[in-house]
Amino acid sequence: MSGPGRRGGPLHGIRVVELAGIGPGPFCAMVLADLGAEVVRVDRPADVDGPPATGADALNRSRPSIAVDLKHPRGVGIVLDLVDRADALIEGLRPGVAERLGVGPEPCLARNPALVYGRMTGWGQDGPYARMPGHDITYIALSGALSAIGPPQRPAVPLNLVGDFGGGGMLLAVGVLAGVLQARSTGIGQVVDAAMTDGSALLMTLIHGLHGAGTWTLEREANLLDGGVPFYAVYEAADGHVAVGGLEPQFHAAMLERMGLDDVDPAAQFDPASWPALRERLAAEFRTRTRAQWEQLFLGTEVCAAPVLDMAEVAAHPHNAARGTFQEVGGVMQPSPAPRFSETPAAPPTPPPRPGEHTTEVLARWGVDDATVAALLADGAIRQATEASDARRSASSGA
Repeated sequence: MSGPGRRGGPLHGIRVVELAGIGPGPFCAMVLADLGAEVVRVDRPADVDGPPATGADALNRSRPSIAVDLKHPRGVGIVLDLVDRADALIEGLRPGVAERLGVGPEPCLARNPALVYGRMTGWGQDGPYARMPGHDITYIALSGALSAIGPPQRPAVPLNLVGDFGGGGMLLAVGVLAGVLQARSTGIGQVVDAAMTDGSALLMTLIHGLHGAGTWTLEREANLLDGGVPFYAVYEAADGHVAVGGLEPQFHAAMLERMGLDDVDPAAQFDPASWPALRERLAAEFRTRTRAQWEQLFLGTEVCAAPVLDMAEVAAHPHNAARGTFQEVGGVMQPSPAPRFSETPAAPPTPPPRPGEHTTEVLARWGVDDATVAALLADGAIRQATEASDARRSASSGA
């Protein structure tokens, strides 16, 4: 069971209501749940009959699901009842949608003045773009992050890590936790406006500083950290690629020594005139051995390098395996909770639930009496996944 009774982790005792969404909102909720918060995901009743959970639903792990109709007056009422008992609510709807549904900040904070109301959007709650559609790629385009990544010809799309997850979900998690700390000391809640454009801009703070100091050019692959120097780059090996990060002189010198490049002067590391020849020399040398051979040669030394692993390889690597960096959750290999805590370790993740799997169980746990739950079910304001709905889900998936 993806159960409501999960224990363990430093956030044990914090209760969060999550209005179901995609991308950064679920990622934020997953991080909080992984670290012990009791997060309840509010799904749509229609999703109860949808396809069964798969690996694509990995972001929904470690927390229960209830199915509530937010277009039903009694459904809105039950969410507000949960808000009464929660420390935080997180939603990733477009600006104005939560207000129209009746679960915006005003009614929620009226019910619970100490609530932290976390809002996740791409553009933010205000500004000329606020109500425009968008995706990670457009948010990081406007923040300036996209323009700095990739080869000289055009920017490269860095998956959806920069906007959705780093500048979005992770920033929302920090904001919610900061708000909860404040509310617990003052009794006063607040709204947290987390925008992916703001967050991805924040991730660029160091680069803005370097640019302001005159040590970073707007050209791509022409700088210290974007592949513009030969000692911080990716090289082709005989069977894949090796990443090199020898920024510090001692690491660069150690690499040259281990590779047997005695004729290369390590003191010329920061002379741009020497870089084309050094890059060509390193490229030719790296192609002479496999990733494993380079890894073995560098292991235990002061060389800053590592094999470039793909997603099918990472879990089996000895370092990742020793730390348990990846683990199977519901038959799907995925990253383990992070960071790690010495005194309050996180419980193992549990598989993503079926939408509505825990509706009656969670409502009872959160103090809703049986008669009210029965009335809500009869009224269609909530739904509980049953064997019949499971059969419909299987049929819809072609099983």
